[in-house]
Amino acid sequence: MIYATMKYQGKEDLFCVDPAGERAFLMSNFFDSCPAALDLRKGRGPSADILTFISAYREEWTEEIAEFFSARPELAISFSQLTVLAPIPRPARNLVCLGKNYKAHAEELKGQIFTDQLPLYPIYFTKPDHTVISSGDPILLHQTITNKLDYEVELGIIIGKKGSDIKKENAEDYIFGYTIANDISARDLQQDHTQWYKGKSLLSHCPMGPWIVHRSMLPLPLSLSIECYVNGECRQKANVSELIFDIPTIISDLSRGYELRPGDIILTGTPAGVGMGFDPPKYLKAGDLVECRIEKIGTLLNPVIPSGQA
Repeated sequence: MIYATMKYQGKEDLFCVDPAGERAFLMSNFFDSCPAALDLRKGRGPSADILTFISAYREEWTEEIAEFFSARPELAISFSQLTVLAPIPRPARNLVCLGKNYKAHAEELKGQIFTDQLPLYPIYFTKPDHTVISSGDPILLHQTITNKLDYEVELGIIIGKKGSDIKKENAEDYIFGYTIANDISARDLQQDHTQWYKGKSLLSHCPMGPWIVHRSMLPLPLSLSIECYVNGECRQKANVSELIFDIPTIISDLSRGYELRPGDIILTGTPAGVGMGFDPPKYLKAGDLVECRIEKIGTLLNPVIPSGQA
């Protein structure tokens, strides 16, 4: 199943998506029919938000939701009536991100971002919740504080349940699903501050979406093409199977002495082809259109505009 946060008739709501048919179904219809899901609506009006849904999710709902909506095509709402928002518009915690997790990307940045050697352990940093925007929203240049703005297409993992000290062989059980993210990076701020947090944390610098594909549709190990285009030019092209630290390793390592919670977002790293890696560099500029694609998930599309014009 595919789940999305969308705006319908002026209100934010939770939907089950049929992207092939360009339509979606209000999840509140399923909640009405499922006694185990009724508590999701208490105090929230007609529906539950995505974080509440992920926390309460039961494995049996995967088939039950599919069967419910396939039997009720009349409940479908056309995409033309919907506005897609970020799948988790307001994350409960900072996003956890990995740096240098594709060999070719680590090699293209030699001499530019700290150590030149391939990482022996995952490199973690975070992005705050205020960076998150949806597909279609503008990426702000923040031109008064940076002139080296870069793109980074990444596979995002959405955690489905609480856990710590998770074994690799059990990692998939803790995944709710997957999405696309663009880890926008101010390279000059990364270098100036000698760490990554500030350069990764500017407003609008984590486009995410367009939705979450449930793990039942993408079983491990993943082998999905991942691409980024700027103004139609393919800049990044790889496969998520090329990760230095694969998904079970990431979840197991991060969770050592660290509690993962439902709705946590983990960005798994970006492949080669970032703007900083070109000679001369190809940084983002006003008027650019950035398109991130991951096979079987979808497309994330964002324009770049000067700050002050949003």
